[in-house]
Amino acid sequence: MSPDFKKRLKKAIWWLLALFMVLFVFRFIYGYTKQIDDSPNQTQFFDSISNTRRNYASKKYEVQSNAGSQSAVHVDQKYEKIAEIKTKSSEFEEEEKLARARTENLNALIQFEQKSGNKGYRKLDLVIGVPPENFDSLYQQLIKIGKVQAKQITKKDKTNEYKELNANKQSLEKTRISLINLKSKGGKIEEYMDLENRILEIEQQLQGLGVSLGDFDDENEFCTVQFSLVEGKEVKIGVMQRVKVALEWTIKTYMRLMITLFFITLFAYFVLRGIDRWKILAHLVNKND
Repeated sequence: MSPDFKKRLKKAIWWLLALFMVLFVFRFIYGYTKQIDDSPNQTQFFDSISNTRRNYASKKYEVQSNAGSQSAVHVDQKYEKIAEIKTKSSEFEEEEKLARARTENLNALIQFEQKSGNKGYRKLDLVIGVPPENFDSLYQQLIKIGKVQAKQITKKDKTNEYKELNANKQSLEKTRISLINLKSKGGKIEEYMDLENRILEIEQQLQGLGVSLGDFDDENEFCTVQFSLVEGKEVKIGVMQRVKVALEWTIKTYMRLMITLFFITLFAYFVLRGIDRWKILAHLVNKND
């Protein structure tokens, strides 16, 4: 065995060992970052009541109309703010009482509630309406309950939607007044009945708009917190177990990779041998000719 061959062999072995260690470290770190989630899907309840009623809040501020002007434009922004908290606890009853107590202490209201499951597998879903000024406080207190599996806050501007509802209301009110004035001018009975039906239809639309606009009233201002509490024990995985899992995965993946590379190399070898033989035969044929 020549020194040059030994050198190349050692280099190849080091590269193979380095590849093995990279795979092992990658899988070991991945084991710490991966979250084990064996809790049931909790979005179905919130989706089912999402269109029942929505909470809106407002924020009033001033904006300068022009750079050189002293006049300011008063803006009344309407928005929807929703916090979603998904948590898990092995002390379900104590954590449920704590969540309800913190909700009550911050003048928040439980608007929708669903509780299901047998002991050991219980689940609590709450939709909480909280005054805008207490939203952040309630959110910070609820994420300290149990072990949080997921959390997020979403804020959507609803100012244009509010303005469109008001514009539709004003338009319908003007149409209603015009139709009422037409009734006083007399006419055929059929025309009178058509006017009555049209007025009744507009009044029904105005009632619907009134309900929608009522959600934007200052006295009904709330932000929403969707809180889910699932009963379950926290799964703790030791370091040796993580090493074992990472090592098993690395060996399997490494062997698959080596086998794949072997067959790719073997296939390439036969292809190149075939090409060489074809060239030799072609050369011999041309020489005989």
